[in-house]
Amino acid sequence: MKNIIKTKWFIFGTYLLLVLATLLIGYVLLQNNNTLKNVIVSFFEVAENRTFDYRQSLQVIHKRPLPNKDIVVLAVDDASLESLWDKYGEWPMPRNIYADMINYLEQQKPQAIIFDLMFIKSMRTTKDADKYLADTMNKYSNVYTAMNFDNQPTDVRLPADLPDRVAVNIDNKSSVNFENKYKFTNCRTILSELLNGRVNIGMTNVMRNSDGIIRNIAPIMVYKDKYYPYLTFKAGADYIAQNQETSFTIDKNSNLCILDSKIPLTKDGEAILNWYGPSGTHTIIPMYKVIRAMENGEKLADFDFRDKIIIIGTTAMSLHDTKSVPVQEGVYPGVEVHATFFNNMLDNNFIHKTDAVINIIILTAVIAIVGGIVMLSTSTIFAFLSTSLFAIAYLFISYYIMELYNLWIPVVLPVIAIMAAFALSFLAKYLMKAKDFEYQYKLATIDGLTELYNHRYFQDTLRKQMDIARRYNQSFSLIIIDIDFFKKFNDTYGHQAGDAVLRQVAQTLKKNSRTTDYVCRYGGEEMSIILPNTGADEALNNANRICKAVAEKPFHLTPVDTANVTISLGVATFPENAQTPQDLIEWADKGLYYAKEHGRNQVGRY
Repeated sequence: MKNIIKTKWFIFGTYLLLVLATLLIGYVLLQNNNTLKNVIVSFFEVAENRTFDYRQSLQVIHKRPLPNKDIVVLAVDDASLESLWDKYGEWPMPRNIYADMINYLEQQKPQAIIFDLMFIKSMRTTKDADKYLADTMNKYSNVYTAMNFDNQPTDVRLPADLPDRVAVNIDNKSSVNFENKYKFTNCRTILSELLNGRVNIGMTNVMRNSDGIIRNIAPIMVYKDKYYPYLTFKAGADYIAQNQETSFTIDKNSNLCILDSKIPLTKDGEAILNWYGPSGTHTIIPMYKVIRAMENGEKLADFDFRDKIIIIGTTAMSLHDTKSVPVQEGVYPGVEVHATFFNNMLDNNFIHKTDAVINIIILTAVIAIVGGIVMLSTSTIFAFLSTSLFAIAYLFISYYIMELYNLWIPVVLPVIAIMAAFALSFLAKYLMKAKDFEYQYKLATIDGLTELYNHRYFQDTLRKQMDIARRYNQSFSLIIIDIDFFKKFNDTYGHQAGDAVLRQVAQTLKKNSRTTDYVCRYGGEEMSIILPNTGADEALNNANRICKAVAEKPFHLTPVDTANVTISLGVATFPENAQTPQDLIEWADKGLYYAKEHGRNQVGRY
């Protein structure tokens, strides 16, 4: 039983060593080869991002989550662009039209008007139109406009100093670092009357993942060592605070906190968006309809902007403000990305990604489960099907966890871990079975004291060798050995000394026999050697050599006592001496008795 337990632990240890060795080799390779590291990291990042896209697409198909009906996109779509071009003869349209539109919309008491448009100086507009727009924007506290950071060199544009009012204060209690990806060295300023006025200003910088798709938005970015808000983060924070004074804190769990609302951030300060559907999911109203109603002095038919969050931007393909996103059709206008971010803020609906500790726990769990399935299964097909069903179940679980709890658990590494664990578990199980078979075979064939083949194995081998010799017309020989005066070792030194003599004689026999010979314990103090393909003379020479080796070796009976031991041997050969196994044993026994009767410590032949 103890040996079986040791065997189980050996196999378990081997399994763990295989897993650890694989991980260690992978870690060393990645540390010493940056190119390989980048390739592997990039592969897993892209593959995992694709699983995120697939889960988001399934959520969209199931229409969960639902978009907020209070968010309205006022769009310069293709129809509006054509209408405005015909009406004003240019694009961008005159800025006084935007001012008139703000005044028109404010009459209906919207919650916010957010321009995903940058009002920089233009030679095609007059100063009066610029001033009118700035005065109008600065008049209302719920109007927001956009600006953009970049990294243009100073010989193109000198970095501007921005008013303190545009920046925000962040109390960062986490390891989140916006400067890793969102630190900029330059910016493109808007009209000075806006920059230095009262209008709310936010940034519109976004960064794509390595595959060109936008999944994350940074709510905060860094310029000249100050923090500046993303456009719809600024508007969303004001909406949540409802005119209350609030500060921004990033807690130790990397959540950007606005009162009771939390935005989970990645280590680079990005929020992972939860998408609501393909382009057009949010309420979209073409701008030309609003301008037409405004000029006619009437409200827009069938729609009221009261209490709405109005995000104004371009959706016309010819204006090139499109982004690749992880949902059906895969393309969004930038203004709808803003709508999605704002919607996530209102619903507290951002995706939270599991950290490294949770990922390790998940990997450990799936490896343990698959290992248990394989180890406990009696059928290979059952183990394979069970593991496959578990992998499929994990994929469903990962989807529903994202849908129900907005939690992004990894898929690629766990699935690879499931396949690797399945293969390694089968290898471990094979080793365990092989080791068990070896152990059981050893119990059935090996004498526990001398570690020679036992009597049953001797009888089976003797029959097989006789069949082989008869079939191929060969000779084979048998030597039977008896330890001289063995009883005196037990009587004088005790049975432990007798056991020591048996073990040492057995080892001497094995050491002085050929690898093709079978050295066996015949019974009591008797031992035997089967010598395949060996004639009488060669067998006699081998027996004499063994007899001499035993006689010349000092034997340790106890830690302090040694003694000389001799053996008597009898030799028989097939087919000269016998035709059956029993006759061959009897013939070798007669030789052994002859040796004992003539003085022992010698080889006898009958």
